[in-house]
Amino acid sequence: MSQIEDAVAKHYTTGALTDRVRDALKASGVDPDAATVADLKAGDEFHTGGVLATDHLFDQLSLTHATRVLDVGCGIGGTSRYVVDRYDSTVTGVDLTPEFVETAAALSEIVGHSDKVEFHVGSALDMPVPDAGFDLAVMLHVGMNIEDKAGLFAEVARALATGGSFALFDVMAGETDEPLAFPLPWSSVAETSFVDAPELYKDAAAAAGLELEAETDRTEFAIKFFEEVFAKIAESGPAPLGIHLMMGETAPEKFQNYVANLHAGRIRPTEMIFKKTG
Repeated sequence: MSQIEDAVAKHYTTGALTDRVRDALKASGVDPDAATVADLKAGDEFHTGGVLATDHLFDQLSLTHATRVLDVGCGIGGTSRYVVDRYDSTVTGVDLTPEFVETAAALSEIVGHSDKVEFHVGSALDMPVPDAGFDLAVMLHVGMNIEDKAGLFAEVARALATGGSFALFDVMAGETDEPLAFPLPWSSVAETSFVDAPELYKDAAAAAGLELEAETDRTEFAIKFFEEVFAKIAESGPAPLGIHLMMGETAPEKFQNYVANLHAGRIRPTEMIFKKTG
């Protein structure tokens, strides 16, 4: 693990995460030993828009029970469980942060998905997965922690079978080059934040033999989503279960800075879908 990767893993490590998720489920009136995928959705989709964003991305894809899925930067496994629950596909998740991987496995066992998912600690630049072993790779809000976009796309291309797809949703650079306000959900300092322009993603993909099929700017969706979240919190306070569990005590400040950067045009949440043609 590189020095930057080690710092990223430490950023996401908040301590006793599985226990805190279980406690949050109890506080929400859910038996943590009988929780369902739906019960976990408020806290296991660690990206802008949560499950609404996941729905939007996957509605553009064609999955079946036979689709072999690679979840790059799987976090606590929310997207992996989503795939199993909706499509009955098999999923392999890879993440830098041991605590995330541990929690992903524990939560997947609770909802009865252990036979369809497996999780590994590893770098997105050197994943412990076979060549051409997957029909679809997905990556939601991970690239902002990876400086080497060319290496990322090359590694995903290695793992994809010919004809396979790579669908991602990342926070990319906006129209202004003003410095970002920190801390942010993915990084507390600029040294571990790599918010790059959409063009850099597309260039890295092309170099890796991946052809762009779709690109969608999700800025307006993100603005509306956070307006609704903040209004709900103002009315009734934060829910026990939420992605704030993975962000530590500075979660409110991170959310506020994210929205400030969004309104200032410094960031642009963007979906891209690529296909491996050769």
